Amino acid sequence: MRVEIWSDIACPWCYVGKARFEKALRDFPHRDDVEVVHRSFELDPGRAKGDIQPVITMLTKKYGMSAAQAEAGEDNLGAQAAAEGLDYRTRGRDHGSTFDMHRLLHLAKEQGRQEQLLDLLYRANFAEERSVFDDDERLVELAAAAGLDAEAVRAVLADPDAYADEVRADEREAAQLGANGVPFFVLDRKYGVSGAQPAEVFTQALTQAYGERSPLKIVDGGEDAEACGPDGCAVPQH
Repeated sequence: MRVEIWSDIACPWCYVGKARFEKALRDFPHRDDVEVVHRSFELDPGRAKGDIQPVITMLTKKYGMSAAQAEAGEDNLGAQAAAEGLDYRTRGRDHGSTFDMHRLLHLAKEQGRQEQLLDLLYRANFAEERSVFDDDERLVELAAAAGLDAEAVRAVLADPDAYADEVRADEREAAQLGANGVPFFVLDRKYGVSGAQPAEVFTQALTQAYGERSPLKIVDGGEDAEACGPDGCAVPQH
């Protein structure tokens, strides 16, 4: 069974949702039969490579919230991440284009290192002090740590067309499937799970999809789960 996950490195709910999904997958009795493929989705596809802002500034400008609201949202996201055993810096992070990261993830996929690179990118963006947006050599270091050849990574970064078609194809497919926010999980093209649902919902979806063949259905977790979309990243207020 194949599970495809559309996500963006700049999406905090993708970071949290990946951990929740993996918790469900660890306990799934057929986990050895599950192939996980990560797909590209940019929350800010029009952002220029050099357009980098502090996260709090980006939130206030893009979504019209106050600095206090943005900071409260980051604090709440930090608590949600901590509940899943994830580190999360609530202050001092920045935001920029993730297009190059998605291109490198396609390179990593070809070499069987996609999962390793994605985990390193998430941790670097959400938990570490050094930015992933302002220096290509930071991406080279992370990719090399994931097992990729550093010179091959530099060659991709130097060629803006390298793997660009693959990124755009993933994004078009997400639109065709009706995904307007991430994370978005598609299980064997039978079921779709939208948002950072609780692990129990992922368990339900894995169980249903494993033995069934049907058109794509959205698994209802009882209420809308947190996700990132065009209007921002939803943050629970309790």
